[in-house]
Amino acid sequence: MASAMTTMTVTTVATLVLATAYTVAIGGSGWLWFAWVVLGLVTLGLATVREAEKGPSPHR
Repeated sequence: MASAMTTMTVTTVATLVLATAYTVAIGGSGWLWFAWVVLGLVTLGLATVREAEKGPSPHR
């Protein structure tokens, strides 16, 4: 599962860079940014689920 999280994080960051470059070069697109926000939320959800699967951290 760690490799899936790493892949999602790299994909999200790379897509952010590409979306920014596209916006600077050609102009903004609402659908492009909407898709990036959805991808970011999916990545955040995956990270949250992964953290929850580990269980609570022990407190002393």
